[in-house]
Order: sequence, then C-alpha cells, then structure tokens
Amino acid sequence: MTLRIARKEFTEMLRDGRFRGAGAIVFILLAGALLLGWRNHGEVSAQHATAQQATRAQWLSQGKKNPHSAAHYGVYAFKPQVPLSLVDHGTDPYTGVAVWLEAHKQNEFKYRPAQDATAVQRFGELTGATVLQLLVPLLIVLLTFNAFSGERELGTLRQLMSLGVSPSQLASGKALGVAAALGLWLVPAAVIGAVAIAAASSQGEVMASVPRMGWMALSYVLYFGAFTGVSLAVSAWAPSSRSALMILLGFWMMNGLIAPRVASDLAKTWKPSPSAFDFGQQMQLALTKGSDGHDPGARAKVLEAELFKKYKVDKLEALPVNLLGIRLQDSENHGNEVFDQSYAALWDTFTQQNRIHQLVAMAAPGLAMRSVSMGFAGTDFAQHTHFAKAAEEYRRMIQRTMNDELTYNAPTTGAPYMANNDLWKKVKPFDYTAPDAGWVAQEQAPSLGIVGVWFAGSALLAAWSARRVRVL
Repeated sequence: MTLRIARKEFTEMLRDGRFRGAGAIVFILLAGALLLGWRNHGEVSAQHATAQQATRAQWLSQGKKNPHSAAHYGVYAFKPQVPLSLVDHGTDPYTGVAVWLEAHKQNEFKYRPAQDATAVQRFGELTGATVLQLLVPLLIVLLTFNAFSGERELGTLRQLMSLGVSPSQLASGKALGVAAALGLWLVPAAVIGAVAIAAASSQGEVMASVPRMGWMALSYVLYFGAFTGVSLAVSAWAPSSRSALMILLGFWMMNGLIAPRVASDLAKTWKPSPSAFDFGQQMQLALTKGSDGHDPGARAKVLEAELFKKYKVDKLEALPVNLLGIRLQDSENHGNEVFDQSYAALWDTFTQQNRIHQLVAMAAPGLAMRSVSMGFAGTDFAQHTHFAKAAEEYRRMIQRTMNDELTYNAPTTGAPYMANNDLWKKVKPFDYTAPDAGWVAQEQAPSLGIVGVWFAGSALLAAWSARRVRVL
C-alpha cells in the first residue's frame, strides 16, 4: 500500500505544471552553478599551480646572497583546492588563498576574492551549495504543504482512511513520492556535478574525494529528509493548506535567511574577536618584549654567556659557531612562541563562535548543513587552519635552514658570507596534503549529529502527526 501511495503522489506531481516548472528552475540553477563552479575551479587551480611554480623558480634562481637575506626574500604558499570546492566555496573568498612566508613574521593570508567583490556580489554568490541549502528545501515545501491538508479539503482523506490505509503508510507513501519526484531533478544534477568534479581533478584527487562525496551526499539526503518530515507534519495538523504554507514558508525563511544572521550577531556579541588592526598591534607588542634578531639586547647578552659557558671560551672570536645565526634563530624561536599563543587564542575565539552557531543550528538545521557542506568541500575554517599550520611549519623550516647555514658555515669573525643555489635547493618545495574524509567527519561530528537528529526527529514528528491527522 505504501508503494501505491508513493506512485500516486509521484504521478500527481508529474502532472502538476507547477512542480515541473519549479523543478526545472531549480535544476537549471543547480546545473548552472555546478558548471560555473567547475570552470572557476579549473581556472583557480591552474593559476595556483602556475604561481607556485613561479615562486619556486624565483627561490631557486635568486643567486648568491646572505642566507638571512634569502630568509627575508621568502616564498609564497598557495592553498590547493579540494575538487568538491566547486560545489561549496565556503570561507575561501574571505580567508584568502595565499600566504607570504618570510623571516620574523607570520603574515596574514592574501588574495581574498570577497575584498574585490562588487556591491551586488556581496549579497551572495550562486553556488551548488546555495541551491541545495535554500532552493531545494523551498521546492520541498511547495510540494508537501498540502500533502494532508489538501487531501482533507478535497474530501479524499476520509476515503483513504476508509480503505484501511494506516496513517503511517500514508505518511511513508507521501514521503517516498516526494523523494522520487525530487530525484527526477537532483539525480541528473548530481551526475553533472560528479562529471564536473572528475573533469576538474586528477585521478588521484577524484579517488581521494569519493569518501567526501559520499559523506556530503548522505548529509544532504538527511537534510532534505528533515525538511520533508517537517513539511508533512505541519500539513497534517495545520487547519488548512494556506495555514500550512504560511507556517512552512516562515520556517524556511527562519532556517535559511534569519538564523544565519542571528547566529553571527550572537557569536560576535558573546565571543567578540579582535579586529585585524588590534590583533596585529597586540602581537607586535608581544614581539617587542624580546630580541628581534637584529639589535642586541638583554637576550643577546644571555645568549653570549650561555655560548661562552658551553664552548668554554671568553671572547666571540673564539666561538666555533657564528653568533649572528644563533641570535637570528633565537629571534625566530621567540617569535614562534608569540605567534603560537596569539593565533591559538584567536582560533579558540573562532571555535567558541562556531559552537554558538551549532547551538542556533539546533533550531535551524540549515546552519548545521552549511557547516557540514563546507567541511566536506574542504572550504571550512578548520581546514583553512590546517593549511595555515602546515604553511607556518614550512616557513619555520626555511628559517631554521637559513640560520643553521649561518651558524655552522659562516665565518665567526663577522665577515660577509654568501650562499649559492646549493643552499636554496635544500629547501624542498612546499607539499601540502588536505586532511581525509575521516578527519573532516570528526571535525564536523556535532553538525552531522544535528542534521541526523533533525532527520530522525522530523520522521517521528511526521509519523506522530499522521496518526493524529483530522479527517474533517
């Protein structure tokens, strides 16, 4: 009986011109967004690869110079794009895509597309995630708002009940019918997305993205199921189809339009983060409390005393190592401690803000779904932080290599020392590997749990409402 009801619902939707029109619009927008994402992904990936090769070539061809000058010369590190980022751009337009790695500084990321966006673009960019998170739920609302109330108003609900159809069978059949109707538009769009991802990626990247795609697809299925369950429940107990539509549209607006703004304002109010200027000032103040690697100070004298004691000498000329290299590395070590403390505090603030978003997501599953989508697309803040830490470790490796060269190979008399390409080649190219799907699932466990709870809760609510549906 459940399958018969599903077939009947599916057939009625196919005959409904409103469904065909709305579904076609959603399909066109989704397919278009995926194709635009594919083109953008290909262009950006090619630009990153070209730029990374260029910065590597510049590093290797810088010629003879002092190692510390090379440390200031620096290199760029470009954040690679996970193939699924063509579906969801996430935080990438705001966090930046490249960072300059040089001595004594942990620089901010550069090249944020959001900074160059026009006023119209700042209202939002059409991506596959936007369509899936906002327009597909709206389509579900339009398909299901009169699932029970419409039957009641037409008088067919009494007839169905008189035939011995149980409320649970009726609710399940209608849910399956809606799922089948949505599948007509979403499955072809998913195929287009999969082809786009394969076309934009190497074979290895595609294979690494399969688990991410699986998790993302499952999450969206649960999200759509949650909206279907809520819609069926409202349709069952609402006094009329008009009332059901108004309630569901209000829920849709709250979920997709109001809740994100409320969560953002609450997070900023309860866990305010410093401005970029204030953060930079605080970090600079902390850095000035020790040696800067160039001007001798209290720490420099301590270092001299420690080296004299270690090597059992009483003057600089007798040291078997170059004091400048040791001072420079000590400056780096001090700076690294400041950077670690400053950024750890900043990232902890962002983590606290994200927890506030998760609390709001308990009343608005769209927030949790947005976090999950960005996570498996590789564009959430957690993966930006993962890359930032890897880039910073690479920067510190470069500085250690340059300073060690000065310490152990430069003349101890203070005479000029020039290194050549043999030293530059010791610095291997920056090679970053994005975390796997298991790492992402662990990071997104709270949001995944919220989406799952919404799915299960909405299913129970729909079943409960169906058993108590009013026939008249």
